[in-house]
Amino acid sequence: MKKIFVSSLLLFGALNVIGQAKDQIKFTAKIANRNSDTLVIQGKDFKQVIPINKKEIFVASFDAPKGFYVFSDGVESSRLYLKPNSDITLTMNAKEFDETIVYKGKGVNESNFLAQQALRNEKLEEAFAKEPAEFAVLFESKKKADIESLEKGSFDPEFITAMKSNFVRFNEFASQENERVLKANKMVGNSSPEFDYENHKGGKTKLSDLKGKYVYIDLWAIWCGPCRAEIPFLQKIEEKYHGKNIEFVSISIDKAKDIEKWKKFVADKNLGGVQLFADKDWESEFVKSYGVNGIPRFILIDPNGNILNPDADRPSSAELQTQLDTLLK
Repeated sequence: MKKIFVSSLLLFGALNVIGQAKDQIKFTAKIANRNSDTLVIQGKDFKQVIPINKKEIFVASFDAPKGFYVFSDGVESSRLYLKPNSDITLTMNAKEFDETIVYKGKGVNESNFLAQQALRNEKLEEAFAKEPAEFAVLFESKKKADIESLEKGSFDPEFITAMKSNFVRFNEFASQENERVLKANKMVGNSSPEFDYENHKGGKTKLSDLKGKYVYIDLWAIWCGPCRAEIPFLQKIEEKYHGKNIEFVSISIDKAKDIEKWKKFVADKNLGGVQLFADKDWESEFVKSYGVNGIPRFILIDPNGNILNPDADRPSSAELQTQLDTLLK
C-alpha cells in the first residue's frame, strides 16, 4: 500500500490536452466502489498520480520504462507490468480488490498474469497453517501451475525471466512461512513472552502491567507503508472498544537512532492506545520469541497473559471485530 501524493496533477492536465504521444502508455481505470478519487502508479524512481475525471474514470497518458509497477487506491495495491505504446483499461470492484482485477487492451498480458498470480499466492498463503505433508501437496501443485501458466502465455522475454526469479523467492518464503506459522500456532494457550519497553507518555510499560485485560499488540515501524495504512483502522477499533476490557498496544521496532522520529510521528498523528518503543528493534527478545520476520504483525493475549492468537487479524479485517465482539460481549 502506498501513500498518495498529488504533486503531478498539473502534469496530467497537460498530457490530456496534447493527447497521447508516440510510445506513451495510456492507462484507464473503471473502478466500482472505489476507495479513493486518486490512483497512484509507482515504480523505481517513478510515480504517476491519476485523479478521477468528471465521468468518474481514471485516465492518464504518460511515459514509463518497461517493467514492474504497483498501483494503489490508498487502501489496497496490486502489481502490474507496463510497456511503452500500451493502451490499458483496468476494471475492478474495490470491495473484491484482487478477485476482480481485469486488464483489457494492448500490452496487458503480463498484468493479467500478475493479477492471477496474486490469487494463486494468496490461496497458498491461506494454507500456511496446514501440516507439512498436506501443505507440501498444495505447494507442489501451485508451483506446477505457476510454470505452466507462464509457459503457455505470450509474454515479454524480460518478464518471463523476472517471474522465474520471483517464483524462486516466493517458494523460499512459502516454505519458511509454513514452518513459522506452525511454530506460532503451538504457542496458543501458553504464557506470552514478556516485554518492558519505553512508553511514549514516559517511563516503561511491561506486559504484566496489563494483566487482567485482553491485549491487542501491533508490531510496526514508521517506515512501514502497510503498517501506517492500518493506523486509521486501528484508531476506529480503539474508539469502538473504548472502555471495554482491552488494551491496544503499539510497539515500534524502529532503530534506536530513529526514536525521536517515532516520538514526533506518534505526537503528530495523535496516536492512541499504549505506544511503546522496542529495545533492540528486530532483535528484541519479545519480537524474536514470536518469530516475527515481517510487519505489520498483530498478537492477541488474554487477561491471564496467555496467547490467544500469535498472528491475529489486522484492524482492517472484519474478522477481528467479530472475534473482539465475542470476547468482550
